[in-house]
Amino acid sequence: MVSRRQWVLIGLASMAATGTVFAQAFPSKPIRLQVPFAPGGTTDIIARVMSEPLGKALGQSVVVENKAGGGGVIGATELARAVPDGHVIGMATVSTTAANPAINPKIPYNTLTDFTPIINIAATPNVIAVHPGFPAKDFAGFLAEIKKNPGKYSYASSGTGGIGHLQTELFKSLTGAFITHIPYRGAGPALNDTVGGQVPIIFDNLPSALPHIKSGRLVALVVAAPQRLDVLPDVPTFKEVGLEPVNRMAYYGLIGPKGMPKEVVDKIYSATKQALNDPAVKKRIEDTGSLIVGNSPTEFADQIKAEYEVYKTVVTKQKLSLN
Repeated sequence: MVSRRQWVLIGLASMAATGTVFAQAFPSKPIRLQVPFAPGGTTDIIARVMSEPLGKALGQSVVVENKAGGGGVIGATELARAVPDGHVIGMATVSTTAANPAINPKIPYNTLTDFTPIINIAATPNVIAVHPGFPAKDFAGFLAEIKKNPGKYSYASSGTGGIGHLQTELFKSLTGAFITHIPYRGAGPALNDTVGGQVPIIFDNLPSALPHIKSGRLVALVVAAPQRLDVLPDVPTFKEVGLEPVNRMAYYGLIGPKGMPKEVVDKIYSATKQALNDPAVKKRIEDTGSLIVGNSPTEFADQIKAEYEVYKTVVTKQKLSLN
């Protein structure tokens, strides 16, 4: 008669064998790369730039699938429940792995335990910009104006719980300024109303805001980036203005469901690094305003955890909720 301990050992051996089979067979069919947002945004753009060279490196096609809804939660939830054999992976963003989980206790996944981090492909600077009619045209004047008039001004974001919302709340917590949050259903509508003057301030990803800044329809005041950007050489970083904790960029990485075999993770990681070494791929990503990262699975896991903890603190300090 087989003892309970023997059954446990048999089960563990079976799991190890299954993982080995997954790794040896991978990839045995096309890979689905899930984007938890609608087509056209920065997340979708980077996924589509990567899909062909990644598929070439892996020897199987990589098909981009958009799973939009719930500020990225629907797509992320589906990914968390997928078979962890590497044939379904997804794009990870600050919104889906840090900001939204920090503010929404009802999210049906644990961002720190339900995914397998693979690699952070790229990071995108964020920017505070104002309508040209705003009284100030530089950061010092902007801060003075909103602190002098608490509650007079409002800011637009792509939605409650997104990076634009929580990064602005982090800014508010550090400066003591008060501006009212106006959430929108995506960056597009938020930008349209800021450009139109209905809302005077926006905190947005640079790729979507930059065309409006270049055309003069928005005025950039400060950016979240490691150093000043070539496209905005006169705009300081948050670190320069004494707000280094806000100097956080949006990330766009690859994750899979929890329990992916290390050998499969290593294959996807190596293939992604190979793709990022292609000058044409690198240029296409950098043309969006993003910076190539390419860190390790462990480094990306640490980054996700750090971002989550930052925004969890913001939510607690600012007493934020989805209501």
